[in-house]
This record gives sequence, C-alpha cells and structure tokens, in this order.
Amino acid sequence: MFSKTKKGSGIDLEQHEQIEYAQERIRQKKNLYRHFVWFLIGSVGLVLMNKVFKYGEAYDWAYWAIGFWSLLLLVHLVNVFILSTFMGRDWEREQREKLVLKQKEKIAELQKQLEKEFPHPGPPKKKVD
Repeated sequence: MFSKTKKGSGIDLEQHEQIEYAQERIRQKKNLYRHFVWFLIGSVGLVLMNKVFKYGEAYDWAYWAIGFWSLLLLVHLVNVFILSTFMGRDWEREQREKLVLKQKEKIAELQKQLEKEFPHPGPPKKKVD
C-alpha cells in the first residue's frame, strides 16, 4: 500500500508531446469557432443598430465595421489552419535544433580560442634528484 516504488503514468514522452499538441490545436480551433460565432452575432447586431435602430443612419458604417472584422477573422483563420500547420511543432523543433547546434559550435570555437590564448600547462614534471 505504501511502497516506495511509484507507478508511472504509462505514457511515454512522445505520447505526452502528442497529447499536448492535440490539446493546443483543439484550443486554437475552439477559439476560432468562438470568434466566428461572435462575428455572426456582432454583424447582425451592427446591422440592426445601423438600419433598424437608425443609429448613425446617415452613413452605412456597419458594413465597414463588418468588413474590418471579417479581415480580422480571416487573419485568425489563416493563423490557425495555414501558419500553425506550416510553422507548427516540427518547424519549432527544427528551429530549436538549429539554434542549439549553432550555440554548441560557438562554444567550441570560444573553447579553442581560450585554449589558444591561455594554454593549459601539462601535469607538473617530477624532479629527479
């Protein structure tokens, strides 16, 4: 009952990464769909305010507002379905590996430069008397 050995969750690192990635994609899509619903509700509200309630009746401002909001929704859509897949998890991993490799090369170069400027003396030589 109180053993010192802990049972693992049974999920290895790769499965854990896949689950996290899936949760992130679900959250992105959910936010996009929520944005679309608010866009529809807001567009109807703007048209009602402009046409039915005659707020700012002299100018059809609602269509401009809806057009601008449509542009923002399009940017959100492109971000979720195009850029996220193009610049997704694999792209991030590749970029991270490139940066780590570049850092390792820079460290090795600095190490060589340091050894060149300040050579490490060998082990002390024993005097024979």
